[in-house]
Amino acid sequence: MSTSQHKRRFLKMQGLGNDFVIFDARTEPLALSCTDVCNIADRRRGVGCDQLIVIRDSQDADIFMEIWNTDGSRVGACGNATRCVGKLMLDELGQESVTIRTDAGLLTAAHAPGGISVNMGPARMAWNEIPLSDQMDTLHIDLRVGSLSDPVGVNMGNPHVVFFVDDAEAVDLKTLGPQIEHHTLFPERVNVSVATIKDGIIRQRVWERGAGITEACGSGACAGLVAAARRGLTGRKATVQLDGGALEIEWLADGTVQMTGAAMLAFEGEIAL
Repeated sequence: MSTSQHKRRFLKMQGLGNDFVIFDARTEPLALSCTDVCNIADRRRGVGCDQLIVIRDSQDADIFMEIWNTDGSRVGACGNATRCVGKLMLDELGQESVTIRTDAGLLTAAHAPGGISVNMGPARMAWNEIPLSDQMDTLHIDLRVGSLSDPVGVNMGNPHVVFFVDDAEAVDLKTLGPQIEHHTLFPERVNVSVATIKDGIIRQRVWERGAGITEACGSGACAGLVAAARRGLTGRKATVQLDGGALEIEWLADGTVQMTGAAMLAFEGEIAL
């Protein structure tokens, strides 16, 4: 951050503990460097967050949502952030639904029982859509790292692999997550989930690329449901229980994935940029 000490207003929001610093750049220009993003996201020296969001004008949607990870990398999609930004826009515009343009495509958010519902777009499953560095069946990816093997690949605007295990709680995700994220099989890196299915509920933990273990990951929950349905472990609709709470996920007949869950404003403030 610069030494000019220009103060910029921000909102801090969270969805199931997945937290975001949100800037509105529609009325006042905002340019952030990777260093700025890292400093703001730092929980000791900045505001602290899992992702940083910038809201900008869009020519073909209600707004454009720019998404940054804590390591300064730009990403295409974030489900929990989309619910949070969707809530802001729904409250501001007073509409039944809002459209949000992201690097990954056009998303739609609306009020729903249990919070905010977002259509996260189509689940992509071809090897070059994940993407993988080698052509293979994404229902059974040829990969073993430590105790984890045979994941399912799904792209939900960002790349995911989902490993089905006997006990998601017992997996050393802090160690295995970064090894898989940076594996040569994934040219754009990858988000890593471990999931256990019990009584029709998907218990899932997520290592997010560029962010580490998070309380919740909306796109990861969507990927988890799609992966489970592809394997025949669940139907096309299920509850996904993450560390921070539950999301209701449905893989619709048109191939898109609907996600519903809570989105809350934590606080607002100013930071020197």
